[in-house]
Amino acid sequence: MQANNRATVLHATHSKNSNATAIIAQDMREVDTVIAQRLDSGVPLVGQVSRYIISAGGKRLRPALLLLICGALGFKGVQRFNLAAVVEFIHTATLLHDDVVDDSSLRRGNPTANETFGNPASVLVGDFLYSRAFQMMVDAQDMRIMEVLADATNIIAEGEVMQLMNMHNAALDEAGYLQVIRSKTAKLFEASARVGAILASANPEIEAACANYGQALGTAFQVIDDVLDYTGDAVVMGKNLGDDLREGKTTLPLIAAMQRGSASERELIQSAIETGKLELIDQVVSIVQTTGALDVARQAAAAEARRAITAAEQLPDNEHRQCLVQLAAQLLERQS
Repeated sequence: MQANNRATVLHATHSKNSNATAIIAQDMREVDTVIAQRLDSGVPLVGQVSRYIISAGGKRLRPALLLLICGALGFKGVQRFNLAAVVEFIHTATLLHDDVVDDSSLRRGNPTANETFGNPASVLVGDFLYSRAFQMMVDAQDMRIMEVLADATNIIAEGEVMQLMNMHNAALDEAGYLQVIRSKTAKLFEASARVGAILASANPEIEAACANYGQALGTAFQVIDDVLDYTGDAVVMGKNLGDDLREGKTTLPLIAAMQRGSASERELIQSAIETGKLELIDQVVSIVQTTGALDVARQAAAAEARRAITAAEQLPDNEHRQCLVQLAAQLLERQS
């Protein structure tokens, strides 16, 4: 699965050419309606900040994943729209808090909410979205779903703290890196897929397969995201190239480059991670690219994509399952 065909499904979640999008297009419109309704607040700034970030052009992968799992398992109840909106609210809250913690100024090519409205507003509106999500969970009247989403939210927070603790830690290894991204990023993918299975009253084996699919897809997504920090264009990526390095994040491309590079190259990358000096970015990018570190990271993402496909193949064979397989298979073609 090489990144030759750039018509990536994940980049085109709202594209007419995306089978995964086409099959759930009406469902996604229903989710958008729920989102708009539940963003309503008597405090104008809450709605203003919330709408700013939600309308910024995200891929809506987590709600799409929940809807695709429901479709694959034959669940057509309206509660799927409510819970798809819940996972999008949780995700949006994490973005608001992330950008404050990381002092980010760009997301998806636009100024971040904290850049536009300030840090206090971003943190507090993130809190509003978390609490609104929990209000909406209650509507499902299903303790199992509440347990899954509450646990996921807690684990995501733990992942954020783990990442914070590992800032500027050049000694972080691949196992530690995977622990962070499976908590911080992949957990909500996993929970979204599992909730879809619970809604459909799937048996334990199918539910586990859905959760495994979500975790593997989310892990592969984040690994590729970290690869793109060293290959993408800042305009295409919608973020400043090298942000992760500035923030002292030890990602898989850097770990692989330190393992494969010379002693001097390893020392330079260690220094860049520990100091966050952007003047070293060109040298670091060169080392990452010439040592084959990006291929190592892509291979790790490919292994996760294959794991996702294996999990998806345990679901009933229908159009929705085919879209789940397609999402995983085309993940490595992602450019943004």
